[in-house]
Amino acid sequence: MALLSQDVLEPNPSAILRHNTFKSSVSHLKCGLTIVYPIYIQAGAYLQRIPMYNLRCAAEENCLASSARYGQDYDMRVLLRFTQRVKNQGTADFLPSKPRHSWEWHACHNHFHSMDDFSLYELLDQSQQSVAEGHKASFCLEDTSCDPGYYRRYACTSHTQGLSPGCYDTYGADIDCQWIDITDVTPGKYILKVTVNPQHSVPESNFNNNMARCDVDYTGTSVHLSGCTITP
Repeated sequence: MALLSQDVLEPNPSAILRHNTFKSSVSHLKCGLTIVYPIYIQAGAYLQRIPMYNLRCAAEENCLASSARYGQDYDMRVLLRFTQRVKNQGTADFLPSKPRHSWEWHACHNHFHSMDDFSLYELLDQSQQSVAEGHKASFCLEDTSCDPGYYRRYACTSHTQGLSPGCYDTYGADIDCQWIDITDVTPGKYILKVTVNPQHSVPESNFNNNMARCDVDYTGTSVHLSGCTITP
């Protein structure tokens, strides 16, 4: 996401706090969410085979293909796992699209999800047609880490969720639902497409770097990602 000119300068952290307090009256501030370092997706990707009895929470959150709906405990699913890291490189907080009273409690994972569609994961063939049932990943937004001079202010709680300017929200490949279920996909060459804020439900300064694409070589027993880049 190439930022607007006023977003390029790094703001003073104390000024950020003041602006966030009165953000409703400062309309020129914009968050600038981006998928940063596509190499995180590429380097962290791996294939996992796992039985359904370990995926019941994921099934409740619609993280599996529909063919898993009637799966038995020992039926195996094939998951393409990958890491995702996003950064708010704007001047305003990235706040959940849903009001706090409508955040959804996920008992399996023991936390609230404040957005239904923070990310969209898709697997496409060479003609850009979907070959796997991608899913919209709901998330518990928090500041996982921040650049020097910026400070973590949001955590995965029932009261405050969001992503501060200069901070990152990182989802490791081992986190539940951080995958695409490719159980029904035949071996071949594909494209992994990861989009953050896919419905533009949270305003940003620019949406041009909300998407990353990777080449995927799936052999049936292993997977290799290459050429991961941010695309408009």
